Amino acid sequence: MSESTPVLSRRRLLQGIGAAWMLTISRDGLAASSHVVAIRIWPSSTYTRVTLESTVPLKYKQFFLSNPDRLVIDIEHAQLNHVLKGVSKLVRSDDPFIEEARVGQFNHNTVRIVFQVKRSVAPKIFTLAPVAGIRHRLVVDLYAQTEVAHDDPLLALLKDYNQGDLEKTQPVRAPLPGKAGRDRPIVIMIDPGHGGEDPGAHGKYKTREKDIVLKIGRRLKALIDKEPKMRAYMTRNEDVFIPLKVRVAKARKQRADLFVSIHADAFTSRAARGSSVFALSTRGATSAAARFLAQSQNEADLIGGVSMSGDRYLDHTMLDMVQRQTITDSLKLGKEVLARMGKINHLHKRTVDQAGFAVLKAPDIPSILVETAFISNVAEERKLRTTRYQQQVAEAILAGIKAWVASGAAHK
Repeated sequence: MSESTPVLSRRRLLQGIGAAWMLTISRDGLAASSHVVAIRIWPSSTYTRVTLESTVPLKYKQFFLSNPDRLVIDIEHAQLNHVLKGVSKLVRSDDPFIEEARVGQFNHNTVRIVFQVKRSVAPKIFTLAPVAGIRHRLVVDLYAQTEVAHDDPLLALLKDYNQGDLEKTQPVRAPLPGKAGRDRPIVIMIDPGHGGEDPGAHGKYKTREKDIVLKIGRRLKALIDKEPKMRAYMTRNEDVFIPLKVRVAKARKQRADLFVSIHADAFTSRAARGSSVFALSTRGATSAAARFLAQSQNEADLIGGVSMSGDRYLDHTMLDMVQRQTITDSLKLGKEVLARMGKINHLHKRTVDQAGFAVLKAPDIPSILVETAFISNVAEERKLRTTRYQQQVAEAILAGIKAWVASGAAHK
């Protein structure tokens, strides 16, 4: 044994003691002084989200002040650092809810953040445990007051969701006047995956899934809206996080005939490539890849940030019994879309795969999830970034939908 070994051991011992001391005082809230490592603000027309990410759980208090209207959040056992001081620069001029943000050291043990608001808001504040590489989060969601919600179906759904009432407001769909494609247009809900705090997968060159699929979704909507007997809606048309069950609820609220979720996933190996189409399975996944993908997609609410307290709707499926005919129609639709995707890209699998995707669980709406390409594959990441391929994907999905409609499935 060398003479340096005892010295090294003592250093490690001291480091261990120091780490244990830091852990202890962090739990007591005394070491949260500089542990806020990031602040993010996600403005949207539906709501604005503010996220404070920290290496330790943050303790806080909130209250309102008037003239002008301000939401005040006191973070206990905290000291100002450069991250907190930068919050004012994160507020965008077009934010529909926040006018400005200020921060200061209220007393020796408290940091105060003040959000001056442009309109009456109903804030929802909650904390999230670490997940997927993201550390502890304090989340502040600013929604419009209830009287505004009547003008925005998505805002109304989010309000019901946050109050745990979404399930009660989503009965089985009422019969529609006439048949889709005959007396009324076919309604298609386009669901660009992820958004806001949830970026989805990313490629080697930092391409974010949420950005690519939103562009494809917008292109698909533009194509559908040109069809005389079709109408398209989107679960999100901006960079905003929408919980999975709210996406499904919006489709049912709009009496959608089809639900198409668009993604560009990643895999552990960059060699994985190709496009895929998935449908719901209530009896387990049809492949290991489908199971892996469903598990990763179903974590979107954990990554995007959903308060679990008092939220009954997250704890179980909208309806436990999914209609067998709906899954059959989903498989037929998926087959048509997959055939068209095969004309523009290599297919990862030549049949429609199935797994328990939460976002496909509308009991009465044929629903598919389209994996446009692997964003983790360098060549396919480059392809996904091009307007040409984005347009090709939109055209392929529409061609598949039109073939499905022509088969008579929409008239049943």
